[in-house]
Amino acid sequence: MTDNIDASPPRTPMGRVAFASFVGALLEWYDFFVFGTASAVAFGPLFFPNQNPLNGIMGAFAIFGVGFLARPLGGVVFGHIGDRIGRKAGLIMTLLIIGLGTFLIGLLPTWHQAGIAAPILLLVLRLVQGFGLGGEYAGAALITIEHAPEGRRGFWGGMPQAAASAGILLATLVFALLDGLPKSEFLAWGWRVPFLISIAFTLIGLFIRLNLLETPDFKKLQQQGMSDVPPLAQLLRDHPGNIMLAFGARLAETISSNIINAFGIAYIVSQLAMNRSVGLNAMMVASLIGIPMCPVFGALSDRFGRRAVYLGGAGFMAAFSYPFFLLLGTKSVAIIWLAFILAYNLGPTMMFAVEATFFSELFGAGTRYTGLSIAYQVSAIIGGFMPLIGTWFIKLDGGQPWLIAAFLLGISVLSFVCAMAARRVTDKSPSRHWYPARVL
Repeated sequence: MTDNIDASPPRTPMGRVAFASFVGALLEWYDFFVFGTASAVAFGPLFFPNQNPLNGIMGAFAIFGVGFLARPLGGVVFGHIGDRIGRKAGLIMTLLIIGLGTFLIGLLPTWHQAGIAAPILLLVLRLVQGFGLGGEYAGAALITIEHAPEGRRGFWGGMPQAAASAGILLATLVFALLDGLPKSEFLAWGWRVPFLISIAFTLIGLFIRLNLLETPDFKKLQQQGMSDVPPLAQLLRDHPGNIMLAFGARLAETISSNIINAFGIAYIVSQLAMNRSVGLNAMMVASLIGIPMCPVFGALSDRFGRRAVYLGGAGFMAAFSYPFFLLLGTKSVAIIWLAFILAYNLGPTMMFAVEATFFSELFGAGTRYTGLSIAYQVSAIIGGFMPLIGTWFIKLDGGQPWLIAAFLLGISVLSFVCAMAARRVTDKSPSRHWYPARVL
């Protein structure tokens, strides 16, 4: 009787995997970016009405940032689940947590209805969102990358990354459609709509993800036998250098993304005194372009290497940190659109598109979910507070953006250096591409 232990595990067809990963990640990024957009345009007067407008925005951005504190915890918890129980289990759990948390935000009372309890409840649900997203990123990436054929992992790995742009687009589009409401109506009920409709998206994503097979790489890991060492301890023991380098490399992507998106929209409204639709529409167009750019950048990484593409994004962001704010300062709608399109797509999108594939190659299969989660989510803390930090820099600089531009330049240079130093730890032989990992 033939022993099938080494037979290739069954695979879900790549088109179905990519679609399931993209749709599920899109819905969860939508949930997350809805909160960021609402922080910029609604949460100040709703939950901090006794503050001046700028301080109200800072209060809303503080809660936006606090959600990022829960993400490393979610990364550890779901990293353990993903590396020991399976990638699919982590994906389904994170979807339910984020979807339910977002829906409940749409039901919250405001300050005028519940007083101090309102921002406290908002904070709690924001932490729930952050905890769930802490495990979503790695799961959505690995379910695709580990199904993909050798030599095409960059292209397929860019598919779920495109969900970030799609999530921004969807969140921004919903708010743009509500922009026609009178301000009183928008603050009375309109802001709730983007949160409440997320329950339908959650059910759709759950149905799609339940029909996925586990990844071939994880099945091979099960056949070879799991380590008795917890994934986090194994990660810190085997790959301490790469985890720190991945953290540093990722800073430019997360900081630039949050500066361009949430902070950029708020800056246009609060400092340039322009209608919020200018920033919303610019971000909507930029994110629309970003959707097809992710697999394009991923394909380029298959040809020229993950590091080369990542360095291109970090280098551009360093060079464009000052010009971005100079272009916004023209107050020309067309130029503002150009600034958002260039900054978002040649900066964070170029890095984000190859990030999951690049970082996953820095860790072994038994710690990959945990390693990818930790590198991504710990660095996300700083990125999550960037709208608040940026607003504080604006106050220190007398309304000018040059301190935040200098900060962005410095971080981009740091990430460029870290990406240069990171080294792939897997064997280059195709038959041993993912097993075992070598220590950096």
